[in-house]
Formats: sequence, structure tokens, C-alpha cells
Amino acid sequence: MRIGDGYGEMLLAALEEGGEILEIVERDGGFITASRFGPQVYFAEYRKWRSIERRALRFARGRVLDVGAGAGRVALHLQEKGHEVVAIDASPGAVEVSRRRGVRDARLMRIEDADESLGTFDTVVMYGNNLGLLSSQTKAPRILRRLARITSERARILGECTDPYTTDDPDHLAYHERNRRRGRMGGQIRIRIRYRETATPWFDYLFLSQPELAEVLEGTGWRLSRMIEDDAPIYVAIIEKESRAPASRTG
Repeated sequence: MRIGDGYGEMLLAALEEGGEILEIVERDGGFITASRFGPQVYFAEYRKWRSIERRALRFARGRVLDVGAGAGRVALHLQEKGHEVVAIDASPGAVEVSRRRGVRDARLMRIEDADESLGTFDTVVMYGNNLGLLSSQTKAPRILRRLARITSERARILGECTDPYTTDDPDHLAYHERNRRRGRMGGQIRIRIRYRETATPWFDYLFLSQPELAEVLEGTGWRLSRMIEDDAPIYVAIIEKESRAPASRTG
């Protein structure tokens, strides 16, 4: 297995070849999943997005940072609505795909490296479960404080995440328990994306329950404002600067 940009190669193949492309996700410990829906989601038109994503995007305003932009679906839609968007991704292939699809400002950058050189944003979008890019209980506050520094006082984060504890799968439950024994949050996973003979480096991804998210936000300059959710374990959190007045909860 070659270590490289497996995720980007998958997106490039989906763009150039079409057809059925599988996304292979490997978790440390040997658990592997394969889905043909991953690539479809990355290229999906707005009308085919999850309902919670469409509903939550009504809260986007001003200048937008699209974190983990992938194939650029969010950036493209917001561009069409008149927003100035900067799309960042750690995958060179994803950035190339975004640019080729028409994203005007797509940059190769990790969320950990986002800084004042990007300018100031009013909205940060982290769709496709990308709230998980907070990585871990120790890294999350540093990343959130970094985002606070590059956003306006009225800024919002629209963060999509999956509650990891809504499962009865014994493999997942055992992984949660293994995490706790190691001093990690139950929903922290270490994964890599594989495509054919290429795999990304291993990276940490953090799935959070809603109470855990509220706890992680403490002391970072952000607070949980409301949740957009339906019957699925996936939700979109609307997160605002602490200086703003509290808003009501909505489904």
C-alpha cells in the first residue's frame, strides 16, 4: 500500500471517469467499510443534500470559509448565492477537483493552519461530518480558538457531525470502550482513506454527542446556539460567538 493522497485520487477518478467509485475507509484495529455513496455525496447537487444540511445553510452569511471542501459542493452553491468563499482542504487532489469544477478560491490547507492570511470570515462551514476535523479533545480547543481569531464578532460555525453512541454494533461499542481505556473520548477514531493502491496517512476524527460538543466548546469563545436534526444520528450544530445573545433550539 502506497501512502499518498488516496482521497484526492478517488475524487479525481470520480470526476474524470464517473461510474461506480468506492470509498474505502479503514479504522485502526482493522475495521474497514466500503461505500459507493461517499463519492456521490461529495459531488451532489444542492437538491440532493441531506435535509438538515439544506436547512442549516440558511444560517450562512457574509464571507465563508469552507473547511474540508472536498469536491467543492458547498463552495459552489454558496458562490452561486453571491457569497465570497474560501475553500480549504488538506488533499491536493480535492483542491484540484474543486478548482476544475469552478470554485474560485480553493487552497491546499489544513484546518490547523488556517490563519489571518485568509482574511476574516462570517461563517465557517464544516459539512460532510467535518466537525470531526476537530480531531481530539486536546486539539479541538486550539482549533476552535484559531477559528475565533479569523472570524467576525457575528460569526457562525455550521458543523455537521454524527453522534457515535446511537449504535448497537458490537465492533463500534468495543472501539468506544477501547478509547476510554486509553484516555480518549469514545467517539475519537483513527482512520485513513484508501483508493486502489493508495492510502492517506492515518488521521484522527472526532465524533461527538451533543453534550460532548457543548463541553468541548467551553472556554474557546464559541457556544452551541441550536441543533438542526432529524431522526438520523447526524446533526448540524449552529455554533456562535459567546458574545451573541442565546438563540432558540430548533429541529
